[in-house]
Amino acid sequence: MSTKSNGTIGMPEPTARPDVDEYMMGIAIAVRARANCTGNRIGAVIVKDGRIVSTGYNGTPYDMPNCDEGGCERCANRDRYESGTAYDLCICVHGEQNALLAAARFGIACEGAIIYTTMRPCFGCTKELLQAKIVGVRYLNEWVYPDPEVRSQYDRLQARFAEGVKPVRMEDPDAVWATTNLRKKSASEVK
Repeated sequence: MSTKSNGTIGMPEPTARPDVDEYMMGIAIAVRARANCTGNRIGAVIVKDGRIVSTGYNGTPYDMPNCDEGGCERCANRDRYESGTAYDLCICVHGEQNALLAAARFGIACEGAIIYTTMRPCFGCTKELLQAKIVGVRYLNEWVYPDPEVRSQYDRLQARFAEGVKPVRMEDPDAVWATTNLRKKSASEVK
């Protein structure tokens, strides 16, 4: 916040009003703060007609030990599993999945909505978002499907969103905490 006066005594004037994408992504970042996965930490916000209809963050299913408590085999043994693999062993529910499931649980339609997520959705979440008729994806941090031989299938699915899959260009204040690859890079720089 700047210290310029906006004409109201004692009220600072904001430096800039965020556009809609920055505003919604800021909320997704706030949602992500609840994520407890030891891998990538994701926050997601589903927006329909300019209004938030659901949010989700990644972690274990309801009433189970969290990842940071050893609840997930894959998360507890990250060195054994390459990024993007062994999801069949992972008990974590992704942020995008939790946002869709919360909407379904409360009877909220998502058809025609856009999802704001702090990381580009994985293969599985991409399929589920398409099936729920989400029309667009806005993401903060890039995620690349790890197997180059089948990446074209992932790209083909992502191309099916009518309003596209687009990055939101803004600073991620907690990127190292939230993103596995950045944590690994940061740790190797310290050595």
